Amino acid sequence: MASYVAKYATKAAETTGTVDRRIGNKEALVLLDVPDHPARLIAACLDLHPLYPDRKLRDWAHMLGFRGHFSTKSRRYSTTLGALRQVRADYRAAQQRAALGLPDPDDAPEATTLTLAHWAYAGHGHTPGESWLAANIRRDIQHNRDTAREELPALLDLEGAAV
Repeated sequence: MASYVAKYATKAAETTGTVDRRIGNKEALVLLDVPDHPARLIAACLDLHPLYPDRKLRDWAHMLGFRGHFSTKSRRYSTTLGALRQVRADYRAAQQRAALGLPDPDDAPEATTLTLAHWAYAGHGHTPGESWLAANIRRDIQHNRDTAREELPALLDLEGAAV
């Protein structure tokens, strides 16, 4: 049970597949394409709201029933949400390394980072072909504007004659 709560406690609600705004009813869950598990948690909040109206579960269903985040003010007393998330990320990374049989990078003090690719400066601005294309587009737009300016008085005269 503790790992289940920790999983959701150290994640932002939107990373679980829910949305970042209030949900009016259960039908909206289908329209918003909320994944099955978060949708069931949200539906439970909506179902429980009439039984516990003071807890405002309907208003906070999109946050899986939490009014804000439980650790928002915890920095003053113990830890921060960022620290909790980092511990969880480190734990998950260690689990993944163990599953893949990879060594822990902290075990070898002389360990280095292997670079498999590198960045190279490719230049800036347009290529000659892109410059030619942009110049032609600019010329066409200017031609259209000039033509519209020339034809506007004649168009206004026609509209005035029609009235």
